[in-house]
Amino acid sequence: MPDTIELEIATPERQLVREAVTEVQLPGKSGYMGILPGHAALLGQLGTGFLSYTVSGRKRYLSVQGGFVEVLPDHVRVLANTAERAEEIDVDRAKEDLKNAQEQVINPALGVDPAVALDAMAWAQARVDAAAQK
Repeated sequence: MPDTIELEIATPERQLVREAVTEVQLPGKSGYMGILPGHAALLGQLGTGFLSYTVSGRKRYLSVQGGFVEVLPDHVRVLANTAERAEEIDVDRAKEDLKNAQEQVINPALGVDPAVALDAMAWAQARVDAAAQK
């Protein structure tokens, strides 16, 4: 069994990652998944949260939102609607976005669709969480 698995992470705008990794953890639509080399094939929906992967014993992090994941025994392909490397995240802005989204969720008088506000809150939280890991 191989020691690494090829990881590709891309959005419609750019490719963020393409390298051999020893493990991947990512948010699926119904919860987090851990993927190691030799994993059974699967195709699933990507949720909102932070994705981590290990290269040469060092963990790296991204925030991801929506899209699809394809897992093969030797390859993981993540096609995210939105993704951001932890080191690229402006933590202060992400915290402010989280605060604003929380306010929209708890205050319906602001006129924001609750589903949109919850989605914005989940994305802001994912960005804060990913940045906190770096």
